[in-house]
Amino acid sequence: MHFAKIAAAAAALMLSACASVPVAPSAQDDFFANLSALCGQRFEGRVVTTDPADASFASSRLLMHVRDCSANEIRIPFWVGQDRSRTWVLTRTGAGLTLKHDHRDSQGKPDGLHWYGGDTSGQGTAQRQEFPVDDFSIELFNAWDASVSTTNVWAIEVLPGRIFAYELRRPAGRFFRVEFDVTRPVAE
Repeated sequence: MHFAKIAAAAAALMLSACASVPVAPSAQDDFFANLSALCGQRFEGRVVTTDPADASFASSRLLMHVRDCSANEIRIPFWVGQDRSRTWVLTRTGAGLTLKHDHRDSQGKPDGLHWYGGDTSGQGTAQRQEFPVDDFSIELFNAWDASVSTTNVWAIEVLPGRIFAYELRRPAGRFFRVEFDVTRPVAE
């Protein structure tokens, strides 16, 4: 009986010691913090890749606005010229981070290819997170005759005091990247 009391006291002491050990932030926590630091600001960008498929983006004014920031979600509208139909949505999940593409028509209703994206498959870094296409998006792309997109990997980079970058890659050679200068916020 005396031994049981000592063992219980030792276990309680060990548990209380564990509870006071601070948990170090993960690379994803640091990434989310780097992105959150941009909240409320707009930035102009430019396409830095040379795929002819991106000519209309490359010749348009590109603007992103880091807004609607909470502890678990950041919404970033991405405007291409006058087209304001796109919003990148980053969300914390129990398993990591999710990137979704919220596409809306001119009345604000979800467009056909809406809410596609992916989840992080690893910790990434405080500056870069990659999002391989998820199962929902594969089904959506196949249903909309966009099977070329079923191998998409998106990435977002936040280099504090330098750039925010958005990327799309496919193993078949597709590469799109737009960079935003975060040293020069714009009014709109």
